Amino acid sequence: MANILVTGGTGLIGRHLCKRLKEKGYSVSILSRTQNDDSGFPIHQWNIEQGLIDQEAITTADYIIHLAGANIADKRWTKNRKKTILDSRQKPAHLIYSKINESNKSIKAFISASAIGYYGSESSEKIFSEDDSPTKDFLGSTCEKWENSTKLFKEKEIRTVLIRTGVVLTSNGGALAKIKTPVDLGIASALGDGKQFLPWIHIDDLCNIYIKAIEDIKMTGPYNAVAPDHKTNKEFTHVLARVLKKPFWFPNVPAFTMKLIFGELSKILLEGSRVSSNKIRTAGYKFLFPKLEDALNDLLIK
Repeated sequence: MANILVTGGTGLIGRHLCKRLKEKGYSVSILSRTQNDDSGFPIHQWNIEQGLIDQEAITTADYIIHLAGANIADKRWTKNRKKTILDSRQKPAHLIYSKINESNKSIKAFISASAIGYYGSESSEKIFSEDDSPTKDFLGSTCEKWENSTKLFKEKEIRTVLIRTGVVLTSNGGALAKIKTPVDLGIASALGDGKQFLPWIHIDDLCNIYIKAIEDIKMTGPYNAVAPDHKTNKEFTHVLARVLKKPFWFPNVPAFTMKLIFGELSKILLEGSRVSSNKIRTAGYKFLFPKLEDALNDLLIK
């Protein structure tokens, strides 16, 4: 089977994906800043600031899956934090490309993470598709520059796939753990007016979409990785409370409170658009968890 090199392989999504790739019979290795890792996969080191990559990582790779990038929700969006978020998405792709050129290595595909922040946060009836243009706010411009950093691979005639990912639901950690905390405490409530959409995807579906991007040579360009079940923040929280058998009766958390706590970062909590999954479904992908309640039951109810 093919050799898959994964950047960001020690993160929440990366760990799930590497495990699934191994189950499918692929040989998997990880690009990491440190050798101190318990993932169980071979580690190749890199230093993005110094422009260094273990050359064996490149020469042995048949496919590269690029997940590396600073978490946008970890800290307030100060000027320095915004620069870190952007640099952590652009610089790694440029470095990988330069090392591919140096080694005269040809890979079969470069598959990069992206995000639905590309479309901005318009809470309206519009359903955004891959044909829509990016917005000019921080998230939209970051995603645009992130994706632009992969154009070098396309110009080199390497098949390039962009996975624009929604909120990833996992059983441990990640966004769902944060969302369910107040629900577990019996104080489930919507944020802001609760009408903002929250495009989501089960971790198993996301991993399977990456695997499809490896195996389906017709896949190229951007694909939205979101479930077809559109839910607003209020609807999402209500379904979560029902699955956990918790009350949903508290008043909405006012938008100004969120802004005081999180600053500009509150945009990702208070605003959100509907995003289409039609392109990936037309490509032949069938969701394991197309409905939110089924996804939550699978992840949270054992």
